[in-house]
Amino acid sequence: MRKTLIALTVAGVMAGCSSPQDAAPEDPALESTDEKVSYGMGLVMGQRMSNDLPNLKMEQFLQGIQHGHAGDDEQTRMSREEIQEALMAYQTQLQEQESAKAEELAKKNLEAGEEFLAENAKREGVKTTDSGLQYEILEEGEGAKPTAEDRVRVHYTGELISGEVFDSSRERGEPVTFGLNQVIPGWTEGLQLMSEGSRAKLYIPSELAYGPGGNQRIGPNETLVFDVELLEINPE
Repeated sequence: MRKTLIALTVAGVMAGCSSPQDAAPEDPALESTDEKVSYGMGLVMGQRMSNDLPNLKMEQFLQGIQHGHAGDDEQTRMSREEIQEALMAYQTQLQEQESAKAEELAKKNLEAGEEFLAENAKREGVKTTDSGLQYEILEEGEGAKPTAEDRVRVHYTGELISGEVFDSSRERGEPVTFGLNQVIPGWTEGLQLMSEGSRAKLYIPSELAYGPGGNQRIGPNETLVFDVELLEINPE
């Protein structure tokens, strides 16, 4: 049964890989359970490979399946050691490509953030600290200012400089509470500039946010914008 499924899968893949100038092959039957399972296996395998192996060479792949299915070691063109070496080299190649893409994106984001902050600093009401953090008080509160050791309760909306919202307690409908020594440096510094009851915008350069590593929906070297309301210091 197992060999039959593999053979039918190979036949289906080979039929689907004919060149445009060839006559269109007749579709194999999909009547029996074995035929349906065989086609389904081939379809799923092809879909997975299109995502995992975008550089797959179909001719070599199909020959490998044929030789492996035949079970004749004299037919095989590579030893297991050579296959392992090729897989390791391919993995290294993919890692290098991903690393290059990440570096390019980090550079692009850093330059865009620096340009944004340079223009933003010119706006009335925006202040820049020695660390490079920018803040803008939207509503002044009358309470005390927190220290780095305090806990705060806040409402916030976090955006990229493109305007895309990546996180928002307002959308969730519930404020959050945390210690100021437990968050990114831009928050630790920025919240200490706010009085209880105030609302401000924090413009946080990447080195005071998540840096070149990024975080989930935040890319490498992203400059972040937070609209923050300081609701309470050290809530019970």
